[in-house]
Parts: sequence; structure tokens; C-alpha cells
Amino acid sequence: MDKLALRLLLSEHRASIAPESHGLSRPTRQGRRARGLSQAQIDQILHRAPDTYGRLESGRYPNPPVDLLHDVARLFRMNEQEWIALWRYALGQDPPRPLDFRSGAELPGVWGDILGGVSHPAYVNDRSWNVLAHNAPFEALFPHRRVPANAMRWMTVEPDARTVLADWETAWAPVVLPQLRVALAADPSDKTLCAIEQDVLADPVAAPLYESASAYSHLDGDERPLCHPALGRGWVTMTAAQPLAAPGSRLIILVFRPGARRRRGRPAPLRAPAAD
Repeated sequence: MDKLALRLLLSEHRASIAPESHGLSRPTRQGRRARGLSQAQIDQILHRAPDTYGRLESGRYPNPPVDLLHDVARLFRMNEQEWIALWRYALGQDPPRPLDFRSGAELPGVWGDILGGVSHPAYVNDRSWNVLAHNAPFEALFPHRRVPANAMRWMTVEPDARTVLADWETAWAPVVLPQLRVALAADPSDKTLCAIEQDVLADPVAAPLYESASAYSHLDGDERPLCHPALGRGWVTMTAAQPLAAPGSRLIILVFRPGARRRRGRPAPLRAPAAD
């Protein structure tokens, strides 16, 4: 627990909320009007026992319950990065799920600008694998340059994917289908992913592969065969990163190399030089 950081994070948010917005009067201290809600007023709003919030803000609550952290974060209208910080300061770990599942449905528009500066095929998808933005090299991966609306649906059930994604049944399906399962495990109510799963189960080729797929869900660094519509057969290395503001979304960059697979092993890992 980082008591100082926790106190600063919470007290700054508390000070920014006008008591009048919750039908309360502004507390006074030594004849002066204090800023924001008092700790006692937060207990009142959240229907908690006296000093519950005070213990949290002061770091006197060694293992605060998840529902308390959630209620405080929602009251303070925290964003996803602040939600992560709250967990790290209070519990020393990352939260198991986003504060708001809808947060993975949209990204700041600057991500679209970033894709234009990437020379490799690249795209950004939301938590449901809808393609939100892509660059021109990514378009070139598809017949007639028609980019699918949903990357997961295309990879799992679309017929032309099984031509572009070489050796689909052995090289792609065993690693793509578990990603669908993982995404559904994170949010079983996602209507888009549920519909894709139904399409997969109705597909005579994909269904048995899905039902027998392993739990493997690794994506970053995988190398897979691909038939580029313009450049021919080659190999693509997958790289993935998650925008912090939208848990569940991904930036995917595909490093394509035409020709035979090179057996030189993986590039050396990137790490900071050792200290003297």
C-alpha cells in the first residue's frame, strides 16, 4: 500500500465534488468553508459505517473490499487509469476488470492519426474486436481491399479469411479461437462476441476446432503464415498493445515478410542496459 499516493488521489477527487450536487451542505472548518465533500459525507452517500471512507483515504484500511473501491471510484467519476492507480495504491495489484465495461468500446481519436505513421499493416479494435481504425497497408491484406467490420468474425468464419490466413485450420484457428473464448469469459454479456460464437458453432469446420481448442491465448510475438493478395505467401509476426484508456481494446501491428520462413529465431528482447 502506498498511503501517501492513495491519500493524494482520493483527497483531490473528494475536494472537487460540491456537496450541493448531492443535496448536502458544505462543511465548515475553523470558520472557513472547506472544499468539496467531507469524509463523513462520503460515508453518508455510500451508506457506509462512520469512518469507513476515512480509513480508506488515510491508509488505515489494509485490505479494502472491492465493492468499496468500486463505489468510491464511481462516485469520484474516475477514468480507467485512475481506477488502476486506486487498486495499485490500496491493494498493490491491478484490478481484475475495468471500472466500466463500456470503456473498451471507444478510443481517443489520436489513435487513428498514429496508425497513419506506421509502415506495417496496423489496426485498432475495441473490446468486441470491431475494427475502429486501420492504415493503408492493413487494407492491402484483404481481397479488393475490403476491410472487415469485425476482425474476430472475419478470422473465425469468413471464407476468404481461410485463403489469406494460410494453413488456417492448423496455424490460425487453434490460436484465434481461444482468443474468442477469453474475450467472452471477460464479458459473457457482450452481444457482438456472443453472436460470433454462435456463428462459429454453426460452422461445420470452425465448430469442432472451437470445442477442442486449447486455452492458449497468446498473441504478442506469434509468427504465422499469410498469403498477401499482392505480395504472395509469407510470414507475419503479430504484435499487440493495449491503450490504457480503453481496457480490452488493442493496437495490432503485423510485421509481414514475404517468402520462406526464416529460421534465425526471435529477435533479442528489448531491455534497459544493466546498471554499473
